[in-house]
Amino acid sequence: MRGHSELAALAADVNAMAHSLHGMLEAKRGLLLAISHELRSPLTRARLNTELLPDSGEAQPLRDALTRDLGLMRDLISDLLESERLGQGHTALHLEPTALPALIEEVRTQLDGAEDIERHLPTDMPLLRLDPSRLRLLVRNLLDNALRHSSEATHPPVISLQADGQGWVLRVRDFGPGVPDEVLPHLAEPFYRPDAARERSSGGVGLGLYLCRLVVQAHGGQWQVRNAQPGLEVIVKLPAQPSAGVAGGG
Repeated sequence: MRGHSELAALAADVNAMAHSLHGMLEAKRGLLLAISHELRSPLTRARLNTELLPDSGEAQPLRDALTRDLGLMRDLISDLLESERLGQGHTALHLEPTALPALIEEVRTQLDGAEDIERHLPTDMPLLRLDPSRLRLLVRNLLDNALRHSSEATHPPVISLQADGQGWVLRVRDFGPGVPDEVLPHLAEPFYRPDAARERSSGGVGLGLYLCRLVVQAHGGQWQVRNAQPGLEVIVKLPAQPSAGVAGGG
């Protein structure tokens, strides 16, 4: 009987600890969301005030530096809020019939260096039930990441989309320096940046690939990052989720 009572006491302690940890994580999440929301207004005012500074003369470098830093803070807050929404999984999505090749082309043309990206996209494929705004976020971050790490590469980034069984595979590859193999499992962790292999000066706050992974998981897809030697390749497998119609490619 003593052993039974001790086991029951241990189980109760474990349950209490789990409940306490869950409460701490929820409190942390709530605080993060509250702070992120509250920071939006003062950041907006700061950006407006910065734009009132003279755009020439001695004030120009200060104005440019402030604008750049405030922009980074704005993007960080937006990414934090989006990561919390996507953390809810499929319920956070707004699914609608989506022409994925056309969406990829739309995003590509909005990026600096878009003409250098090599594309292999189908000219026709079924419309898929996806969240277009989240897929734009995914494609934009992947292409932007590939472009930033291709400045000294001998080959431009490549994006491809092809059928794979019951789903579709999206691949984005750069031909830059890649990363050490031990770094690969950490690339999609929040705020992680492998400084030794990918220059810190390339920008970003370490949330881009994390958000990409959340988008893929929310759609029920699979995510993989591998060293392509040279460069890094991100492989996204999306379930078919077909909708009526056919999507044209670019």
